[in-house]
Amino acid sequence: MKILIIGAGKMGSFFADLLSFDHEVAVYDIDPRRLRFMYNTERFTSLAEIDAFQPEMALNAVTLQHTVDTFVDLLPHLPEDCILADIASVKTGLSDFYEACGRRYVSTHPMFGPTFANLGKLSEENAIIISEGDYMGRLFFRDLYGRLGLNICEYTFDEHDETVAYSLSIPFVSTFVFAAVMKHQDAPGTTFKRHMQIARGVLGEDDALLREILFNPRTGGQVARIREELKALLAIIDTKDSAALDAFLRRIRGNIK
Repeated sequence: MKILIIGAGKMGSFFADLLSFDHEVAVYDIDPRRLRFMYNTERFTSLAEIDAFQPEMALNAVTLQHTVDTFVDLLPHLPEDCILADIASVKTGLSDFYEACGRRYVSTHPMFGPTFANLGKLSEENAIIISEGDYMGRLFFRDLYGRLGLNICEYTFDEHDETVAYSLSIPFVSTFVFAAVMKHQDAPGTTFKRHMQIARGVLGEDDALLREILFNPRTGGQVARIREELKALLAIIDTKDSAALDAFLRRIRGNIK
């Protein structure tokens, strides 16, 4: 298959490397410096080059805020039967765009990032494929993710964004709060060091990705839940209520079984 990857960032580079030995791959980015280390791919910086390439799939790997605008700019340069694909971490607005443009499409979300995930052990990671969209496009990514050993789930657009708001925004926000109150420790304990490792991994992600997760319309509700639990825990600490603490610990231990 002839595949155009749009955006030479971390995920774009990851997919270029992943796909380039089994498919004819080209990577498009307006910044030629980001294409310097692309291996075994064609490298495009102009729309005219896309016209000549005639891709069968266009995989959009730019940041969420530019995903739709980038598709709009590229549509006149893509064949009518080219499958539009995205890997956006938040799908807000994409469903409406795909419906309006009338093109074949497939939408997925690898639930890992090259900065933090162990790319040599992806069998412990997950990927979501949106159940709406082109059957052959979904089959392509199901096969690709399956060969990586990923656990694959199918959700609708709405179910995806609800899942992301829960599974990413809660740990991200909790990590931000930890980092915000942290101070240097000369002799940190094991638990502190583990939290530090997580914090460095999360904060090592692109600001654009963190923004996408936090600005998911459903994130506010999840953060409100954190605030409510902190309020309840603070009341227990202030009153030194042992019975209430025992009940709290029983409840949260039940949540992680």
